Amino acid sequence: MTDKMMSLQTLLENSSDTDLLREMIGFAAHRLMELEVENQTGAAHGERSADRITHRNGYRDSDWETRAGTVELRIPKLRKGSYFPGFLEPRRMAEKALTAVIQEAYVQGVSTRSVDELVKAMGMTGISKSQVSRLCGEIDGKIAAFLDRPIEGEWPYIWLDATYVKARRDGRIISVAVIIAVGVNGDGRREVLGLAIGASEAETFWTDFLRKLARRGLRGVKLVVSDAHEGLKAAIAKVLNSSWQRCRVHFMRNVLAHAGKQGRRVVSAFIGTAFAQDDAEAAKAQWRQVADQLRPRVKKLAELMDEAESDVLAYMSFPPAHRPKLHSTNPIERVNGEIKRRTEVVGIFPNDEAIVRLVGAILLEQNDEWAVQRARYMTLETMAPLSDDPFVKLPAVAA
Repeated sequence: MTDKMMSLQTLLENSSDTDLLREMIGFAAHRLMELEVENQTGAAHGERSADRITHRNGYRDSDWETRAGTVELRIPKLRKGSYFPGFLEPRRMAEKALTAVIQEAYVQGVSTRSVDELVKAMGMTGISKSQVSRLCGEIDGKIAAFLDRPIEGEWPYIWLDATYVKARRDGRIISVAVIIAVGVNGDGRREVLGLAIGASEAETFWTDFLRKLARRGLRGVKLVVSDAHEGLKAAIAKVLNSSWQRCRVHFMRNVLAHAGKQGRRVVSAFIGTAFAQDDAEAAKAQWRQVADQLRPRVKKLAELMDEAESDVLAYMSFPPAHRPKLHSTNPIERVNGEIKRRTEVVGIFPNDEAIVRLVGAILLEQNDEWAVQRARYMTLETMAPLSDDPFVKLPAVAA
């Protein structure tokens, strides 16, 4: 341990400020490799041990491109088996996808202000088309398997939403709709169910998307939560035949636009009294009372409330424990926020395939994170009454 500390102290004393970060990275990488090889061989360098599995067999030189510059590595070799540093393993799927998208844009000659800077920052030089093709193919296969997997079991709750990114099509830059579906199954677990790319959110586009989900096995849908896009509403009614919840947050933004700057806080609190009720009937009665009281002064606002009553209060007919998560598209908005953060790095996508590659990788990672979470998004006890399976709906037997 003393020798290691002396080596580090010597490094700090002898390195200039400009090279210190790169030297520190190299020092840390060397120590990590020594520890990994020690575990893999069963003995430290030069140590005699009955537990030794294999011996070292020299080194191979390799350049590691980092944000601090090129770090020269000496990677240990083994007589039996092979060794590759764990810190050089491929990046997480979304980061690899981002790299692949940028590389693809670079190779195709797509001219955006950010591409050259990104390529330099990520240390990507001398990129060949075959390298890009191989990386893209590896990622695309995993994402396709994820997005086309069978959907099993019942899915009482579905959230649908769209975000927009820029892409090149036929020599033009256009906005492309990226639509995603997230659901909660009968076990109370969340999953990403689907992804699609289209020129707009037309009814036919949403209908095709929902029908594809149905062909993959989507069933048992009780409530769909989304904004009030007319094409989406029509597609939900046509394909899923379920209740529809209009996002409460989106509705409040629309309705408060008619309240004036001075009255927004008061009107918001007034309408909020309907959301505070214990059941659907009480909420609807309070909703109508608020609308009638607002009608003489803000007729347009009251009319909007009349039209939206059943849609904005649909979630009140479901278990109280679920309502905080059902009244808006917030659960899916967080996913969209991560998509926007990653896609803004690219700026303009070279093609639709690049969009699916990056967004699909983000969704795959998000789905994996949800899968390993110990806590369910909704508990089994509160989910049971929603099941169409009579065995699931049976009450527990008393001890």
